Amino acid sequence: MKLRITLAFLVVFAILVTPVWAKNIRQDLINEGTLAQVIDRNKIRIGFSTFVPWAMKDKKGDYTGYEIEVARQLAEDMGVEAVFVPTKWSGIIPALLTGKFDIIIGGMGITPGRNLKVNFSEPYEYSGMSIVANSKLAAGNNNLDAFNKSDVTIVARIGTTAATAAKKHLPKAKLRLFDDEGQALQEVLNKRAAAMVSSQPFPEFQTLKYSGKLFLPLAGKTFTKEPIGFAIQKGDVDFLNFLNNWIRVKNADGWLQERYEYWFTTQDWKSQVE
Repeated sequence: MKLRITLAFLVVFAILVTPVWAKNIRQDLINEGTLAQVIDRNKIRIGFSTFVPWAMKDKKGDYTGYEIEVARQLAEDMGVEAVFVPTKWSGIIPALLTGKFDIIIGGMGITPGRNLKVNFSEPYEYSGMSIVANSKLAAGNNNLDAFNKSDVTIVARIGTTAATAAKKHLPKAKLRLFDDEGQALQEVLNKRAAAMVSSQPFPEFQTLKYSGKLFLPLAGKTFTKEPIGFAIQKGDVDFLNFLNNWIRVKNADGWLQERYEYWFTTQDWKSQVE
């Protein structure tokens, strides 16, 4: 009889305390999440790498570009300071996972492989791969097949979806990878590579800058399309919810499209960086 009473008491006790216990766990998870930490420290640390016109250094030595503007607006809407952490692209996901910054805002394409390591927000933009080629080495080449040959050298930036696209669409070509887009481009300019695979509008801008040396084999068209998202650590539900809703709001009011058009369809910003 006493045993039954004791068991009944324990059951009632468990029913009463479980909601409180669960509530405490939920609050602990919220407090430990990136969103709460960012608000508490009044700073959001942004990992990125330089890509034209996503992120570049201006004449004053500060960073500017589409992604930089997106990051600053995000920080402003959160009421915190934006702290930029330039990072080599090849190591940017490991740096996020070790806590060197809170978020990657760097034109990162959403891929299944990357999604195994990080959580992505909804796409806030789309990009695609194009080709910029040396006018003499690749003269007459006007399609992908012309570059998919064993005697053709292609360059791209290591760790990028440009490198992945080059491997997939130009498997017969000799692919060389570089840490920096500028290094890769120099290989094309110096005739050590026939062409470079990169996301728009980098190829277009380089042909304008080096009009006598470079050309667009695909006439400015892309041969891939990929969604671009913010990347954060796994399990951060509140932060992901905030980012997704921020993207929805900025898409609805036209701000993201307006800034995209400025950075990707005009060169009004060119005087800031040259």
